Amino acid sequence: MLFRKTFRTIRLYLAQFISMIVMTAIGIGVFVGFNMEWYSIERNTNKFFDETGFADYRVFDEIGFSSDDLEKIKNIDGVDDATRFLSVNTTVKGTEKVLALAVSENIDVSGFVLIGDGEEYNADSEDGIWLSKQYADKNNIKLGDTITVVYKEIEISGKVLGLIKSGEFLICLPDETQLMPDFNTYGFAYISPKMLKRTLGFEYYPQINISSNLDKKKMSEKIDNVFEKTMVILSNDENVSYVQTQGEIEEGKTMASVLPVLFLAIAILTMVTTMHRLAINEKTQIGILKALGFKDKKIIAHYTSFSILIGVFGTLFGIIIGYLMGYLIMNPNGTLGIYFDMPEWKLYVPFFTWIILILINALLIVIGYLSVKSMLKGSASDALRPYTPKKMKAMAIEKTKLWSKLNFGVKWNMRDIMRHKARSFMTLFGILGCTILIIASLGMKDTMNDFVDIFYEGAINYETRINVSETATNEETKELASKYEGDYAGSTTVKINDQTIGLEIYNITHNRVKFIDRNMKFFELGDNGVYVCERIAKKLNIKVGDKLVFLPYGTNKSYEIIVEDIIRTLSETIIMSEKYAEKIGYDYHINLVFTNQKNIEANKNIVNTQSKSSIIKSFDTFMGLMNLMVLLLIVAALVLGAIVLYNLGVMSFMERYREMSTLKVVGFKDSKIGSLLISQNLWLTIVGIIIGVPTGVFLLKYMIEKLASEYEMKPTVNILTYILTIWLIILLSFVISLFISKKSKKIDMVESLKGID
Repeated sequence: MLFRKTFRTIRLYLAQFISMIVMTAIGIGVFVGFNMEWYSIERNTNKFFDETGFADYRVFDEIGFSSDDLEKIKNIDGVDDATRFLSVNTTVKGTEKVLALAVSENIDVSGFVLIGDGEEYNADSEDGIWLSKQYADKNNIKLGDTITVVYKEIEISGKVLGLIKSGEFLICLPDETQLMPDFNTYGFAYISPKMLKRTLGFEYYPQINISSNLDKKKMSEKIDNVFEKTMVILSNDENVSYVQTQGEIEEGKTMASVLPVLFLAIAILTMVTTMHRLAINEKTQIGILKALGFKDKKIIAHYTSFSILIGVFGTLFGIIIGYLMGYLIMNPNGTLGIYFDMPEWKLYVPFFTWIILILINALLIVIGYLSVKSMLKGSASDALRPYTPKKMKAMAIEKTKLWSKLNFGVKWNMRDIMRHKARSFMTLFGILGCTILIIASLGMKDTMNDFVDIFYEGAINYETRINVSETATNEETKELASKYEGDYAGSTTVKINDQTIGLEIYNITHNRVKFIDRNMKFFELGDNGVYVCERIAKKLNIKVGDKLVFLPYGTNKSYEIIVEDIIRTLSETIIMSEKYAEKIGYDYHINLVFTNQKNIEANKNIVNTQSKSSIIKSFDTFMGLMNLMVLLLIVAALVLGAIVLYNLGVMSFMERYREMSTLKVVGFKDSKIGSLLISQNLWLTIVGIIIGVPTGVFLLKYMIEKLASEYEMKPTVNILTYILTIWLIILLSFVISLFISKKSKKIDMVESLKGID
């Protein structure tokens, strides 16, 4: 009997059951999906780094390292393995495309994995090239094809023997100005040490890559002691492939701790109010079951089974949604597939996720249990009496003269909101959640648009960046800048407080590069101090007016500098003018020229060039992914709001069914009753918007700080975003309320008023 009644009850409250299942499924789906994303990234990238021998440390010296230097490092206590390494950007002959050409003497460190057919790496090969599979696919290059690359005036030609992926180039970017990889124009390749020596006629390795568990401070001390000078040492925390990977993992964890909590909280609170109302509506049925001799345990088990069904189906659909979300993000052709270049894209779910799902289902069962238990108090005759809401005390406003001036609809809605506080709170909470998600999502898009307008359209005021050889003299580079009417700069790394920091010295006469202060405004470099980017200032606790000391690598000299201001930059760096560098006596090497000319002639001093269009193109790809994420969040927010409003709207209609019947009896038209329902939801909607908009802006600031701190963005919300958010929420509320208000036409006045008060 109870088994058949289960299906009848579900059919009777089908809309409520579907909405609760959908809410639970969305909450669990978002929870599983986001946790699956960061955990899958962690597992797949860690495995890839292990397979390719990703280095823990990289030591640099422009002069190059000898075999004896390598042995010195290998003999350091705590060093597991090491290799001499070379990676230089070369130009593919006859094109503007660039390949990072890499050589590792010991392929077990900073090596690669072979993908598909092809020859395994051969250290004795004198004409073999192992090419990035992504670059080969994008440029229609096959095994056996010959590639020729040019470095300065040196040509290196070889046959493609294998297609590969490498941990060193997991995120394949030419520099920090480019946000997304573009394998149409930039890739990487490995050649053997023998081929390098045959081409150059000598050995040249400006880098030693090390595998070690030592911390950076100890490693720096030991290497500096070995070479008796300050050496450039970068840990894997300063390598773009590793840093950005860890950044994605941390961002995933942050998202998994914010959005799922919001969705699950709304789902659980909706469950509480809906199950309570279902139990109230079934009070008479519960009384009949008690009168027929059913024990309380049997009745509780029957009604608790609804919570179990909602939990089971919500969890199953939620896991499916989570896996779909995970796959959408974690696959070679998905959102991260554009960013990460790795061989495996397996999906993993952290173990604690399954524990949380069990606890969520247990909580849903407890909610169902407590909802029906409160209806079983007393005898069968007590249970058979219709549910009577608690008497409500007069509100404070009712004792004022203002109350008498309010119309009936306002009075009725105010009393109803106060009488049914739980339902009103849930409606408000649903609107609040929807508003927060939309304002934060659109605000993220505004912030990114503002970022690209300022940094990429404004600060990058050149068409071509020329990368100059380390062997070129400053006089030769200045002649190059003069020839192309460009500005020039020197980019290097220095040591400050045991940290490796980028240092850039600029000579700006043609306004090819602009600089941005903390208020996202352009300013001109002064000659009385240095300008520190926000990330470094925060990391080293630097303030305006502070005095710092930096040590150039490869020397024992030190220089004192004064912090003129804190600014925003694309790369993590300190900036000074050429005049200030002269003032402190710092002699630097010029290696960058910025010009508006696109056609750059070949020159022995030019390593390669990078166009502004290629940088913007990579950002367009980034913005495409951003727009997709924003769209998904907005859709999720609107679905969330629609389900909450509809579910609670139907509940409100059922709670006030007899009241509305009374209104119809005394002459109220359906349109008037419908307007009462609509107006109450609009009241709550407006309050939800008032609270939700500033809360959404706060969430945006939190997300920018946690998810995009490496870009030094300033949170921005345009006026159109505010207008669109408010318009969408009000429209959603009005449409759902209008749909529910139509139910007033089906009120059976005689049937509803037959009950006993």
